[in-house]
Amino acid sequence: MGRTVSIAQAKAKFASLVARAEAGENIIVTRNGRPAACLGPLPPRRTVQYGDLRGVALADDLSLPGQVVDEFEPVP
Repeated sequence: MGRTVSIAQAKAKFASLVARAEAGENIIVTRNGRPAACLGPLPPRRTVQYGDLRGVALADDLSLPGQVVDEFEPVP
């Protein structure tokens, strides 16, 4: 578990807590001594590979440019 800070402390040092979270630390924010929220790093971004959206279908009433719709393969 990460470091614990009160809401008041989190409010006063929010920017530095966000920087620490970006660096990988998990910070538990408490209200009246009880855990209320967690501030932590986002999961790493993953690039989309060709074929990742296989099987995704678009609704017939979706309004998109034809060029975008053509990028999707029709679902049998």
